[in-house]
Amino acid sequence: MNSGFECITPLPGATFGGVVRLPAATGARAFIEAAEADPDALPRAQAASHGLLLVQGMEDMAEEPELLVRLSRIFGREVENYRHTLTAPNMVHETVPEIFIVSNTPPVSRQPPKRPEPPLTEDGALPTRFPHRRGWHTDQSYRRPPPDISLFLGVVPVPRGQGQTMFADGTAAYDALPAALKARVDTLEGLHVSSSAKRTRDARLAGETPRPLGAHEQPQRQPVARVHPVTGKRALYLCEFGQMDWLEGPFVGMTPGPHGDGADLLFTLMSHLTRPEFIYVHEWTRGDLVIWDNRCLVHAATWFDADNEARIMWRTTVSGNPGAAYAGERKSWIPA
Repeated sequence: MNSGFECITPLPGATFGGVVRLPAATGARAFIEAAEADPDALPRAQAASHGLLLVQGMEDMAEEPELLVRLSRIFGREVENYRHTLTAPNMVHETVPEIFIVSNTPPVSRQPPKRPEPPLTEDGALPTRFPHRRGWHTDQSYRRPPPDISLFLGVVPVPRGQGQTMFADGTAAYDALPAALKARVDTLEGLHVSSSAKRTRDARLAGETPRPLGAHEQPQRQPVARVHPVTGKRALYLCEFGQMDWLEGPFVGMTPGPHGDGADLLFTLMSHLTRPEFIYVHEWTRGDLVIWDNRCLVHAATWFDADNEARIMWRTTVSGNPGAAYAGERKSWIPA
């Protein structure tokens, strides 16, 4: 890389991703100033790394949260202001509204995912593959246009061995599909909706009544094989149970619901996408900043001991380059 940055690829234990360093300087401010001096350097590194970057030693951002927003602007022209997008106020940073807080501590009090059952694989490893591992998604896929980049900062992470974040490489997974299945997904659309709509797979199986949806909450079609606007490569773009519409979907034109052929295909694709060779598991350390591309990656959170551990993470969301398929669209999630 130019501008004094180094990008070491792939990430440990993975086949994709990169660790970005600035050997000539230390601290978040120096890192950001170098990124602003060459604003193409980090996006280039991210594209070359299949969408995933790790920056370490960014704990200064916890004292100067505006630094996280400055770095976020490197990756796109719009950093979401959560006070303007119907986000619950208790989940938004008090002074920097571009920061969404993920924490089990008040006032957020967001609990972690449940442990998988069984909690380990047969060989004693952390479960990563669907359906043993649940919760795989890409951020806000129920929006059109969906967001580009997420930045996630470990302000107060939990000890290693819990509270990990997992990533799956949708580009490599698409490339590895059998030819017939690849041709099938090339023209297929998924139907995405917020989990709050009670249209999840679990809600349908439980017989829950879906709630009426406003005009800004309607299910949104998304390509299953999404063309990346920067690399031109296709990547699998879908979620599992929580953000797909299991009332009318999960796929357009296929039998809907948990028992249809759409459900069978989603199981096949999600199991393929989360094969071990496409996975990176991040063990958090204070000051870690993970930057991922929602256009070509899916991710999942893991359980942690919320009764005895406090966890505080900050996220920003960057938009502005979803691709030609979304050109000219108004934001579906903002009430007219």
